[in-house]
Amino acid sequence: MLPGTSQISQSLACGGSEQIPGVDIQMSRKYHTTNKLLTVKDSPQPVEEKVGALTKIIEAMGFTGPLKYSKWKIKIAALRMYTSCVEKTDFEEFFLRCQIPDTFNSWFIITLLHVWMCLVRMKQEGRSGKYMCRIIVHFMWEDVEQRGKVMGVNPYILKKNMVLMTDSFYAAILGYDEGILSDDHGLAAALWRTFFNQKCEDPRQLELLVEYVRKQMQYLDSMNGEDLLLTGEVSWRPLVEKNPQSILKPHSPTYNDEGL
Repeated sequence: MLPGTSQISQSLACGGSEQIPGVDIQMSRKYHTTNKLLTVKDSPQPVEEKVGALTKIIEAMGFTGPLKYSKWKIKIAALRMYTSCVEKTDFEEFFLRCQIPDTFNSWFIITLLHVWMCLVRMKQEGRSGKYMCRIIVHFMWEDVEQRGKVMGVNPYILKKNMVLMTDSFYAAILGYDEGILSDDHGLAAALWRTFFNQKCEDPRQLELLVEYVRKQMQYLDSMNGEDLLLTGEVSWRPLVEKNPQSILKPHSPTYNDEGL
């Protein structure tokens, strides 16, 4: 059940310039212009998967009905997909181009944006994709909690912050969902509220992020759904494209279920 969003803290609404209470340690991350792209409205909509009455009852009770692939394969793919959000994203470029501080909170809002894009894509893959979304979010919170512990945050403060961040996460997801289904003005408004915490004064930064999200969603849509369910391997376009014509359909990855 989704946490309520009535008591969302604006300071935790994933704003780049605000610090998460109790998590003020700096984390140094060393680790475009394109032609008009397709919007979600232009993309073919997935066909709703038909299920029987028994399956609906099972899922209504909180259990997972029959999936296209085994759960452990989907979980491995989900872990890979989440890992791609934190290991294949150029955080330094976001810090520089969007002028946000190199902090834990900034890392979280950038990761959240990429996780959301993965969730949007996988929801198109029927019930198996929706199950994978749940696992991706699970791995994200495990990672956030672990990073907080490594940074030495007090356990009580960490637990309290996790509750607030959860509320903020679902508020951001709802905002981004509304934005991606709208025009560029609607998407820009969602990014201004959530990514920049209403503190972006340079419209070029908003324009850059809108273009990034649009082209990235198109790129994800071009990836084969079966491959994503089995491998979870996602590539991210650069924040600034050196060559807009380089946005081509990605090659299908090779599936290997022998561990990670």
